[in-house]
Amino acid sequence: MKKILIIEDNPDVRENTAEILELSNYEVITAENGKEGVKLASETLPDLIVCDVMMPELDGFGVLLILSQNPITSQIPFIFLTAKTEKSDFRKGMSLGADDYITKPFDDVELLTAIEVRLKKHELFTKAQGPNGTGFVNPERGMEALMNLAKDREERTYRKKDYVYKEGEYPKQVFFLNKGKVKTFKSNHDGKELIMSLYKEGDFLGFLPMLQSTTYPETAVALEDCFISIIPQKDFFELLHNNVSVASSFLQSLAKELTAKEEQLIDLAYNSVRKRVADALMRLQNRYKEEGQDIFTISILRDDLASMVGTAKETVIRTLSDFKDEGLVEIKGSKITIIEEKKLEKMLN
Repeated sequence: MKKILIIEDNPDVRENTAEILELSNYEVITAENGKEGVKLASETLPDLIVCDVMMPELDGFGVLLILSQNPITSQIPFIFLTAKTEKSDFRKGMSLGADDYITKPFDDVELLTAIEVRLKKHELFTKAQGPNGTGFVNPERGMEALMNLAKDREERTYRKKDYVYKEGEYPKQVFFLNKGKVKTFKSNHDGKELIMSLYKEGDFLGFLPMLQSTTYPETAVALEDCFISIIPQKDFFELLHNNVSVASSFLQSLAKELTAKEEQLIDLAYNSVRKRVADALMRLQNRYKEEGQDIFTISILRDDLASMVGTAKETVIRTLSDFKDEGLVEIKGSKITIIEEKKLEKMLN
């Protein structure tokens, strides 16, 4: 069953379009805005995307631009759904890589025909790529090969606040996190940090600058005591070049990381501090909540949380105090427990 993502802010149009596609035996995922759509596209990797043009926060052109810059989402067929018919909009959409346009109001046949045509063309293109194309990639084998690559390697111990690598250094190996938590951050001239990524057990880090033959763009520091396996550059590249599934796994990892960073920059630019603190808490939960864990608790320094939010520590402390008074979280020392997950998520939407 083909999977289709609908990104549409109008609930009536979104629900009607989803109903039409479900009746035609498609699996349907829906997003009510552009930011949510970008996130779902990277997480679910649909076979095709139907996206409205005019939406608040992030319009359809922005959605297409972000997805086209990520290797793992750039090849997903993309159809615009819009009430606007100006030629300039058609040209702009097509120049960004849109595959088709459907103008509202549309009938069932028009929608289904456009989708079927684009899916068939994409399927033919994938088959034409040959045995090294994405249609022949086995993600499970790729992940298994990656795990084997990390086995029986030199393991180093990093204490809390130890540097794993520093911005500006040249990479000589890939790091595999066996146990613990690591953050990467960038600093400005005043020494203020902005946390860019969070890593946990089972994650690889430090591979992107090696692929680009550049220095580390960020600094990596242990958030707690960590055990990290060291994979030599030669072994990493040998596996990457000889195993298409491994390359695909790294592309997926890279795409998710890039999407997360782009969403973070959008949030920093447009969201209030209150929303950004809520977003940081949800990011921590999504990253570190263990399977079967009902209530999420994390011990995090307020300086680190402020670095995720992009504001002063005092501002974060005041906002957390407000969340505590509202019954959204519980706070005991450095530990934060999320009590009302749905209310925090609703605040973001």
